[in-house]
Amino acid sequence: MFDAKEVKDKLIQWIIDYFHNNGGLDTKAVIGISGGKDSSVVAALCTLALGKERVIGVLMPQGEQNDIDVSYALCRTLDIRYFEINIKNSVEALYNQIENAGLSLNSIAAFNTPARIRMASLYAVSGIVGGRVANTCNLSEDWVGYATKFGDSAGDFSPISNLTVSEVKAVGRELGLPSMFIDKVPVDGLCGKTDEDNLGFTYDVLDKYIRDNVCDNAEIKEKIDRMHRMNLHKLNPMPSFRFKA
Repeated sequence: MFDAKEVKDKLIQWIIDYFHNNGGLDTKAVIGISGGKDSSVVAALCTLALGKERVIGVLMPQGEQNDIDVSYALCRTLDIRYFEINIKNSVEALYNQIENAGLSLNSIAAFNTPARIRMASLYAVSGIVGGRVANTCNLSEDWVGYATKFGDSAGDFSPISNLTVSEVKAVGRELGLPSMFIDKVPVDGLCGKTDEDNLGFTYDVLDKYIRDNVCDNAEIKEKIDRMHRMNLHKLNPMPSFRFKA
């Protein structure tokens, strides 16, 4: 049985310990804020662990973002300082240079490039304010590769990467976060589809398979296994040739 209160308390202490060993009393947590469950829970945990003065939110829309009001609301709810950096011009400038080089953009580049530019933006802010970048990925999304290598999968510390979507939501409720942050349906930001639409199965199904190894649908089970195998390179350390002089 998942004990959300116990896990919440351990997460807060883990963040305290991390910053004690990886920075000073003024070192800040820098968090990309989407207004969804993951960034909301991580921001709330960091606020409790470090105090609101040491938590910096970064909003990174790509042009117009229909649901950015939820990100504003989270920052106001937690009373944390935040900056808004629109990445549209940066993304378009890179796309233009790629096309000028004689290459044609495909869906892989179009989907992953903005996430990598967002991470570069977070590290720029971190360098300016003296911080550590929070990774806000969860286990369910990582399991099937629903994260961008060196994009949202990067960071300096990762509080919730070993928690499933269901567990992250439970911690969020234990934190007292409003439902608008915990239950906000994640959308890919490109074609308007939800994450579950793109995956072809629900997070409830995925979480049950991860934790209990139970999946009643053989086709979905095979798809999850295949996606996990194909995306292990995102989770494993970078291979390196071992040379002894």
